[in-house]
Amino acid sequence: MKKIIITILAIGLATASQAQAPNDKAILNKLCGCFNIDFKYAETFAPDTAYNFHKAEDITNVTELALPIEESENKIVIQHLLMVGNSMVIKHWREEWTYQNTDIWIFKGDKTWVKQQRNKNEVKGKWTQTVWEVADEPRYQGYSQFVQIDNKIVWQNTTDAPLPRREYTVRNDYNILNRTNRLNITDSGYIHEQDNKKIIRTNNIDKLLVEEKGYNIYKKINDTACQAAKIYWEKNKTYWTKVRNIWANHLATNSIIKLKNKVNDMMLNDYLTILCRSYLLKKVSDTEIDDKIKEEINRFM
Repeated sequence: MKKIIITILAIGLATASQAQAPNDKAILNKLCGCFNIDFKYAETFAPDTAYNFHKAEDITNVTELALPIEESENKIVIQHLLMVGNSMVIKHWREEWTYQNTDIWIFKGDKTWVKQQRNKNEVKGKWTQTVWEVADEPRYQGYSQFVQIDNKIVWQNTTDAPLPRREYTVRNDYNILNRTNRLNITDSGYIHEQDNKKIIRTNNIDKLLVEEKGYNIYKKINDTACQAAKIYWEKNKTYWTKVRNIWANHLATNSIIKLKNKVNDMMLNDYLTILCRSYLLKKVSDTEIDDKIKEEINRFM
C-alpha cells in the first residue's frame, strides 16, 4: 500500500502544472524560524523474514532555530541551531536551496561524493536542496519543483545519503540510506516526511536491508524561545562563515571528495569546534585562522 501511495504522489508531481508554485522564495521562507520539532522513525518492511527490526526512540519537543544566513534571488542558506535547555546552543546541520542548479554531488558510499553535471533542461524550474553536516562537509543533494497538490505545497526528491547520526552511532549493518524526502509546507510550519531504504552496497550492487518511514514535524513557535540561538550565532558566525567559504572553494575546485571518518578517534566537527573556541578566545589571530581551518579539513581528506 505504501508503494502505491508513493507512486500516486509521484504521478501527481509529474503531471501537475509545470509552472512553479507561486512565489517560491515565500515558500522557502516558511522553512525559517523558531520551531518545536518531533522526530519519529519506524522500520516497516524487510525482505529477509528473519530480520530483527530496530526500534527507533521517538524524540519530541526539540527546539531549533532555522536561521537564514545568506539570501539572494536564486539562493537561500539556512543554518539550524539546536537548543538544549534555555541557554545551551549546538551548531546543527545546514541546508542550502539553489534554483536551477546544474552541479550535483552524488554520494557513492564510504564518505565519497562525486560531482555530476545536470542538463539545464533537467533542472529547469527546480530547486536543489543541499544538506551539510555539522562541520559543513557534504551530506546529500536533491532537486525538484515545488508543486501544489490539493491545496498543499510539496517538494519531493529521492537521493542516496550517508547514514544519519541516529544510525551510524549505533549500527554498521548497511552503508547507504536511499532517502525519499518529501516536504509538506503548512501554515504552522512543515512536515519532513521520509520513505527510506537502508541499502547494503557492495561493488555497485545494492541489497535492500529494510525500509523505513520517518516523520519530522516542524511547528513554528514564538521567536523568543530561540533568542539564545540568535545570540550564539552572532558570536560564532564569523568563524563558521570562514569554514563554509573554505568548503565552498574546495568543492568548486574538485570533482571528487573522499573523507576520513575519524582522525585520532575524533571527528572533523570536534577539531573545528576546538579551533572555534581558540579563535573566540583570540588564541588564533584573524591572519592565521583561514590556514588553521584548511589544516583541520585537509587532515580528513
